[in-house]
Amino acid sequence: MPNVKTAISIQESLFKEAEALARELEISRSQLFTMALERFVKQHENRQLLEQINVAYSDAPNPDEQAYQIRMKDYHRRSVEGEW
Repeated sequence: MPNVKTAISIQESLFKEAEALARELEISRSQLFTMALERFVKQHENRQLLEQINVAYSDAPNPDEQAYQIRMKDYHRRSVEGEW
């Protein structure tokens, strides 16, 4: 995949921290910024997925579903009773 050059503006203190970390990790600043951005994007995607999952499971069972769940739980309990 081709690389794209970009210019960003960040606080000087953050820039110095990034430079020090890049030196410590023995990687370039570009690699450090790329790693940080990749992680941020992945975390954002994961948060969005979690929100979608939470929405999908947010609807509580209606009374008919609850009654069915109770009956099924009782049925399964009776079917395995004495097997363990």
